[in-house]
Amino acid sequence: MLPFITGNWWAPVASGVLAIVVGVAAFLWPAKTFEALVLLFGVYVFVRGSIWLSFGLLAASARERWWPFVVNGIIGIAFGVLTFTETQTMALGLASLAGAWAVLTGVLEIIAAVRFRQIIDNELLLGLGGVLSILFGVLVLAQPSIGAETFALIFGLYAILVGIAQVWLGLRLKGFDEDMRTVTKSVGSMVP
Repeated sequence: MLPFITGNWWAPVASGVLAIVVGVAAFLWPAKTFEALVLLFGVYVFVRGSIWLSFGLLAASARERWWPFVVNGIIGIAFGVLTFTETQTMALGLASLAGAWAVLTGVLEIIAAVRFRQIIDNELLLGLGGVLSILFGVLVLAQPSIGAETFALIFGLYAILVGIAQVWLGLRLKGFDEDMRTVTKSVGSMVP
């Protein structure tokens, strides 16, 4: 499974860059309509869910523990689709749904980080993303009636911090992948 994870280092980098872009947009235009924020949230969770689902399928094909990745991916994709099909309904409950999603996602990311601990160094970055998700979720759930601008700013900060952690994790995975290829190439050249 390790080559699958390190070979797809670009997935957390792409997810992280998207999170940073979404976070910056939330800071630049917090007063925009709440519906735009809802759709932005929908895009973010759909893409992130798709990436997690792909990791889960890779883990399943490698006969590794796949369920935290798949559950995380399905939940993200479902929230994304729900956001686009029921925008008005999602707007009403966005704070509570986003908080619950963030807590659940955070728990699943921490589970995945514990699992990665046996495979790679710096799994702490994934765990950090999970902790940030839980903190964001608890903060939003504690104050579900916050205004759209306040929610946008909190979500923006969360997205930027998680994005940085994901990009950092992806770059670490890339370095690990390059190290593995170098070792494999060296060992391969020593075999007659």
